[in-house]
Amino acid sequence: MPRRVINLRSQVPLLDIVSYARGRGPLTRDQRAYIARTVRRVPEVVVKVSGGARTLAGVERHLQYIEKKGASGLETDMDTRAGGKGFARDLVRDWDLDVEALKHYSKKMFRGKPPRLVHNLIFSMPAGTSSKAVLGAVRKLALNEWALEHRYALALHTDTPRPHVHVALKAVSEQGIRLNIKKSDIRKWRTQFASNLRELGVAANATERAVRGETRISKRTEIFRAGQRGDSSHLRHRRLTALSEGVSSASESRARTVLNRTRQHVVDSFLALAVKFRDEGDIELAHDTQRFLDRMGPVKTEAEAYAAEWHRNHQSRDPWSHLR
Repeated sequence: MPRRVINLRSQVPLLDIVSYARGRGPLTRDQRAYIARTVRRVPEVVVKVSGGARTLAGVERHLQYIEKKGASGLETDMDTRAGGKGFARDLVRDWDLDVEALKHYSKKMFRGKPPRLVHNLIFSMPAGTSSKAVLGAVRKLALNEWALEHRYALALHTDTPRPHVHVALKAVSEQGIRLNIKKSDIRKWRTQFASNLRELGVAANATERAVRGETRISKRTEIFRAGQRGDSSHLRHRRLTALSEGVSSASESRARTVLNRTRQHVVDSFLALAVKFRDEGDIELAHDTQRFLDRMGPVKTEAEAYAAEWHRNHQSRDPWSHLR
């Protein structure tokens, strides 16, 4: 069973917390604000890569979907609205995606699966957040990050409690450079998204799960949605495997060791920060930091979380029902 191993050297926000804790001088205003948002559990932004289309038909279907569900239609990077019969095909041609597809389907260049023509991104915030602010924050991010380089289209969706914006982003730039999205890109976009929301008066933060004391393993969007509906075969298989293997297997032991090491790293850093705030006379922030640590849940591997969920679901059942 694959595990998500956290490399402490590559988790930039995690290392920021450590550097703040170890720094000899006073924290800057931005550093203090970042820590305050984290320990006071300001709503966290979410940025996901929900997939991407490798064919022209796939791009058209996705554009049609996000336009149809959009609260105000589909917006393009040219500051225009797209919609109506045949709009998706027109947009595909305008983006020269037919040329990209033809290039990679030629016998000389095609190897295995064709590369993605478009990346599908989702930017979201918790329920109750202003959908207008979410759209405005994504608009600004897209303008600053991709304008004149990557063609894109976006649409605000309010069909779920969480307001979210879908972005269809052309994978190859106007200069012919392919965008291969890395974790560092997601981290940068989360930071910009949160900053844009704060400029619009919306409390928002962008921290790593490990810093917040969370050990939940992220799932691909389609698996997450299927799990919410209760019909994810992937999650059923993972749960059954976790229950059959137990939480004392060698792989679980290794996963628990990594998670415990990461948690101790986080706890030590926040304890040092609480002392720093107290020494500097910021008693309120010191108290909030300590309370944040006190309320941090226990470390759980994925198998342990599945086992706990199974026991919760079966505690209320008749223990003799299987004999009847």
